[in-house]
Amino acid sequence: MKPYEQFVENMLSAVRSGQGKDPAAATALIQDALRNAGLMPGASATPSAAEAPARAPFVDLNGVPDWLRRQATAKGGKPADDWRARLDALRPRPQPVTPDAPGQFIEGSFGNAAGTRRYRLYVPARAATGPRPLVVMLHGCQQSAADFAAGTAMNRLAEEQGCLVLYPDQERSANSSNCWNWFDATHQQREQGEPSLLAGMTRKIVQEHGADPRRVYIAGLSAGGAMAAVMGAAYPELYAAVGVHSGLPVGAARDLMSGLNAMKGKHLHGASRTLRRRVPLIVFHGDQDAVVHPSNGEVLIRQFLGDGTVREIEERGTAGTGRGHTRTTALDDAGRAVAEHWVVHGAGHAWAGGDPSGSYTDAAGPSASAEMLRFFLDQAGG
Repeated sequence: MKPYEQFVENMLSAVRSGQGKDPAAATALIQDALRNAGLMPGASATPSAAEAPARAPFVDLNGVPDWLRRQATAKGGKPADDWRARLDALRPRPQPVTPDAPGQFIEGSFGNAAGTRRYRLYVPARAATGPRPLVVMLHGCQQSAADFAAGTAMNRLAEEQGCLVLYPDQERSANSSNCWNWFDATHQQREQGEPSLLAGMTRKIVQEHGADPRRVYIAGLSAGGAMAAVMGAAYPELYAAVGVHSGLPVGAARDLMSGLNAMKGKHLHGASRTLRRRVPLIVFHGDQDAVVHPSNGEVLIRQFLGDGTVREIEERGTAGTGRGHTRTTALDDAGRAVAEHWVVHGAGHAWAGGDPSGSYTDAAGPSASAEMLRFFLDQAGG
């Protein structure tokens, strides 16, 4: 059995234990699976049944980065029972203004009947010559808006291209792992749950900051990537293109159990359905991803392309840092790229070409941020 298969099998066993009214055993299995997969530092005592949650938490999609382990060791720290809290405490925070991204990094919030979410918005220092493009960036599990901005370095590129970048922040009260709830049927529909919040937040920024409504894009990593796909499918008139890094297709899950199966590459029938309206899509996925099976990227591409006739071009290359990749480009009848599928060879579950100042990044390989932004801007001619 391959590593990712063993990992998700352990997760499924934990969920089954939880459904069998044995939350303590479920928690122990989850901790063992995380520890064996290298996603949880050290050994911790199994909590008592009274202390354990009522059901197994959704363990998705990111592990503890190496910098956290090194930092904890340097400070003489001992493994904590809740490594999520340690991650929040130790995670580096980017400064609002930096030499390579000298614009404003504004804090704000948006709320509607589905709740309230905070956000960070990057506004370039360079003067706008017209309505700016807007890129919405959805972080992965165990991440925050500021952390994701640091790891993707999207603000640097936004400064060069004159783009606004919106980073919505998931609330821990909405998901204990800070995941966007892509796997829950409640949060997969237009004008419901988290999709309604994210769409409303996007519209607010377009209106208040004069963004170009024809050049609004959305991208994300892992759980954020899965939610970006949901948003593209639910709001094709709002988002001109979608970027998914290490994510999952729309309809791949309806609940916790099916979400874990989807991570393993086993999807619900709904994941094979095509969208009502084609939305340009760029996908990045490491072929050694041990958390979200790489087949999810292939399903995503088929889902977004639909039944229309396309011509595919395959290219292979190696980034300057040595990470190889294969890019498959789908062209429509007019010769325009409507989808790109980047498979990064030897890469795991991390943002390709990312900055180590943020979590869950891989500095090697092609820059997912640069390639996604290029693909987005090409859709409207820049």
